[in-house]
Amino acid sequence: MRSDIYGQQIFTELDLCSLYLQDPKRTIKNMLVETQIQFNNTLQLESLPKLIPYKSSELTVEEFDERAQQTWYIPKQYVDMDIAKWVLDQCKTQAELQRAGAELIKFQERDLFILLKYLKYLVDTMRSNKIVWGVGRGSSVSSYVLFLIGIHRINSLYFDLSIDEFLK
Repeated sequence: MRSDIYGQQIFTELDLCSLYLQDPKRTIKNMLVETQIQFNNTLQLESLPKLIPYKSSELTVEEFDERAQQTWYIPKQYVDMDIAKWVLDQCKTQAELQRAGAELIKFQERDLFILLKYLKYLVDTMRSNKIVWGVGRGSSVSSYVLFLIGIHRINSLYFDLSIDEFLK
C-alpha cells in the first residue's frame, strides 16, 4: 500500500488479498486500487461493492483539500450549528471568553469553521459510542477552542500556551 500526495491510500491486488486474509469480514468498498484488477470484472451482482481504480489528479494539494472538505460526511445539525456561539457558551470567565474569541477569529480567517464543526461532531460521536481518544499532543494543545470541543484535555489558558504555536 502506498499513499499519494493527498494522503489517499492506494492498494495493490496483493494488499487487498493480505487484508482479506487478515480479516475476511473487512469491507473493501471505496478502496482505491493501483491497477484495474479482475475483481470488478468477475462480479455478477450489481449490489456487491466495486473497487475504485486510482486515477492521478492535476489538482494541487490545496485544491484537493478544499474539494474534500466539501464532501465530508457531517450531519446537517452540525453543518447548521453556530460553532462560534457554542464555543463561547462554554466559557465561564472573561479570560476564557477573550481567549476563545481571539482563537475563533484566527480559525475564521483561515476558513476553518467547517473543521471545528466536524471536530465537534467527531468528539460527540466518540463520546456517545464510548470510544477513547488521546489526551492531546503536539501543537494542538495550544488551542483553547480545541480544548473546549474536547479534542484534547490540556487547558492552554491555564498553562499560558500561545495559540500561535498551533495556527502558524
